Amino acid sequence: MATASKRPGLLALLEGPQTLGKGPKFWTSFAVVLAAACAYPLFADGYDVGNNVYFFNWAFMALGLSLVWGYGGALTFGQTAFFGVAGYTYGIISINFGDAYGLTLFALIASVATSALLAAILGYFLFFGRISGVFLGIVTLSVTLVLERFMAQTAGPEWKVGTARLNGFNGMGGMPSLTIPWPGGDIALFPDVPLYYVTLALLVTTYLALRMLVNSRFGNVLVAIRENPQRAEMLGYDIRRYQLAAFVIGSALAGLSGVLYTSWGNYITPASMGMTAASLPIVWVAVGGRSDLTTTLLGTLLVLGGFQALTIYGSQYALVVMGLLLVATVLLAPNGLVYGLGTLLSGRLRRRVREREAL
Repeated sequence: MATASKRPGLLALLEGPQTLGKGPKFWTSFAVVLAAACAYPLFADGYDVGNNVYFFNWAFMALGLSLVWGYGGALTFGQTAFFGVAGYTYGIISINFGDAYGLTLFALIASVATSALLAAILGYFLFFGRISGVFLGIVTLSVTLVLERFMAQTAGPEWKVGTARLNGFNGMGGMPSLTIPWPGGDIALFPDVPLYYVTLALLVTTYLALRMLVNSRFGNVLVAIRENPQRAEMLGYDIRRYQLAAFVIGSALAGLSGVLYTSWGNYITPASMGMTAASLPIVWVAVGGRSDLTTTLLGTLLVLGGFQALTIYGSQYALVVMGLLLVATVLLAPNGLVYGLGTLLSGRLRRRVREREAL
């Protein structure tokens, strides 16, 4: 029987020690879920399809936070800051240059790159300045709130970039949706079905790429830094570089969420960088299980669906329930509710297999 070290490199990365789920049963389940997601628009109306695109948009931010916090051990409240920066950058570029010739794809790339650049600058001072623990959370939250306050006061006519008005707390609107250049004419990713499939493809690609990343040497070192940064540094690793790299990647994913959300709704406001917005990703990732990408993704989608239902049928209680859910997670399942359930079920399955083999 082949050992784990002799497995193909791609499979070893996809099924490494830093992620739950391996073997034919897991990947068969993955394929079934993906097939169901692909078939969903065939049986759902446009509103429900567009609503699922909304959920998918936020999942990129959650996966980025899982990388930074769950694997790297650096709790950050800055995801919504990079979300907002990318969203506003997309709006400014797309309003000024339009959507012809696939220029919105250029706007997407430029916006995500802007978030990554801002994260690299901020992260350099944070990690090379040896800021960690609760102080890292305080600084990133402060940056987020400063950006939110700044954008909220840009209501006057003088606050514009080219023809793009920032509009203060009312938010920026009127930016075009994403388009894909095509020989017979650009393909607009709207109505919702084309955008659904593109967003789903991006989400699956991001999920698989992150699985490979966290199971690589980079991911193993990142987890070692989370568990014991002093020991990792004594072994010769420059922990600041690894933390900075994870921070930039996670922030870029938050920026991708911001662009997809802005192009989906053709609208963005400073409230997307407010205190409430900054705390919600923490709840999604904590409930799912911050130290595993699969449970983070599942938990985020479940909590988003529940939060939306609460907002519709009992808006005054939605945030209260989210707060109680976070407290319950911290007290009862610190590794995440979905993560705990997954490990419990997988443990029972392994015991049953061993019992059958013993017979």
